[in-house]
Amino acid sequence: MIRTEEVYKIGKIGKPHGVKGEVSLMFYDDVFDRVDADYLILMVDGILVPFFFDEYRFKSGETALVKFCDIDTKEQAQELTGCDVYFPKKLSDRGEDELTFDELRGFSVLDADAGDKLIGEVAYVDDATENVLFSVKTPDGSEVLIPASDDFIVSVSPDKREIRVSLPEGLLELG
Repeated sequence: MIRTEEVYKIGKIGKPHGVKGEVSLMFYDDVFDRVDADYLILMVDGILVPFFFDEYRFKSGETALVKFCDIDTKEQAQELTGCDVYFPKKLSDRGEDELTFDELRGFSVLDADAGDKLIGEVAYVDDATENVLFSVKTPDGSEVLIPASDDFIVSVSPDKREIRVSLPEGLLELG
């Protein structure tokens, strides 16, 4: 059984392409092309499942068309639409301490300027624009947006699952 801590998210399956089982893969890490791997891991009904691929080709800088083994019809491919795609950390070429934005979910965010006072927990990371934001759920249940910028991040501790930040005065009061 594949465990979530053994993989990291690299993209999502889009719509089928054609009628022979090919699917579009919207990715933000092309690690599957940089290292020697012959499978990707899909989250299917809450379970991480390896899918071996016959071939893939790039459609753009963020999209590839993938033909998985034993997925031979448009209907079979349709079943995979919307599945999150993961890659095994052990096969990755990334550094030991490198984290993806997806892996930061659930990390505690601490205010380094206030003696490491808890601001909240990362609910999700909004990377839809050039200015990436942490959406942080505060202890009182509200949401604050914090720029995920090196200018504000003091440290990230994967072991403690903490992000220490030093923010401009008044930033937390916005919104």
